[in-house]
Amino acid sequence: MSETLRRAVASGRVGHAYLFCGPRGVGKTTLARVLAMALNCPERGDDGEPCGSCDTCERIWGGQTALDVVEIDAASNRGVDDARDLRERAMYAPSEEGRYKVYIVDEAHMLTREAWNALLKILEEPPPRVLFVFATTEPQKIQQSAAPILSRCQRFDFRRIGVSDIVDRLAHVLTQESLEAPPEALRLLARRADGGMRDALSLLDQVLALTGGEITAESVRSVLGLVEEERYLALFDILRENRHGEVFRFVESLLDEGYDLVEFYHGLVDALRTALRGALDGDLPDLRADLRDAWLERVRGVLPADLVRMLALASELESSGSLRRSSNPQMLLEMLLLRLAYLDRTVSLEALLGGLGGAPPPDG
Repeated sequence: MSETLRRAVASGRVGHAYLFCGPRGVGKTTLARVLAMALNCPERGDDGEPCGSCDTCERIWGGQTALDVVEIDAASNRGVDDARDLRERAMYAPSEEGRYKVYIVDEAHMLTREAWNALLKILEEPPPRVLFVFATTEPQKIQQSAAPILSRCQRFDFRRIGVSDIVDRLAHVLTQESLEAPPEALRLLARRADGGMRDALSLLDQVLALTGGEITAESVRSVLGLVEEERYLALFDILRENRHGEVFRFVESLLDEGYDLVEFYHGLVDALRTALRGALDGDLPDLRADLRDAWLERVRGVLPADLVRMLALASELESSGSLRRSSNPQMLLEMLLLRLAYLDRTVSLEALLGGLGGAPPPDG
């Protein structure tokens, strides 16, 4: 994506309107700023890369006032009058020859139908050296309110950032600050960010502020309200050994210690997935050694088919969203855990025949 835009800048074949789509915090506005820097940098290289150090680049990168680069929050400037004002300003030429006027419209899906209609004409017949970048997390809303706009824009879809890439970036940021953190703590932050680099960096700042720079897996769990992995191991023992009566005491202990049940539920789904992966793959490389050994020990002898059914049953609350909306999440969680504990286990044909006193079937 960045390579495509870099080549467009280098060749002078930049479009007049781009639509950046994707989840929040994955770099849509950042890439729009880099594109604006590349178009207006006086020291730009032949390959289309901005220098990043000149006054123009620094002002654009910092989101400061720049004569030819304007960032607009469509959530608060969404009406037809705002769009008409933007259209009129776009008619003026850039401040210097060779520059581009770049309008970065964030949360573009918030614009009203009338506002889009006001912009349609200028997108159909754009002035020279004027570029629009529309960033949105919900492109389907633009499709509903202003379908003709989509055909006037070059669309780029941003994906969520992988956990390993986020971990590498967090480690780099800490190194720049002469700090460090164990990989497990960074993985917890990365998974919580759900593919958003901006959210991951915000969470890191939050943890640093509350821990004074001493980052551990335990401090991250405490700050983010995450449940310790050992609790899920204890719960798995309860479910695996059919100790149904302990379910109520287990959930009550979570409430007594102030844990959020919705957060605990999300961790439960992750724990069952961990157990299933361990049963199928025989390894859990993302976990620290003691947790990896503990999970692999527990899933030994548990059939993957049973774990698949447990994970499918647990996922029902996620798909329906009932736990988050419920006025009594404790009861829903208790019923889920009891259903998991009472879930019938798969019996192999050999074990069944052996229990009946018969011989196992011959091979082949």
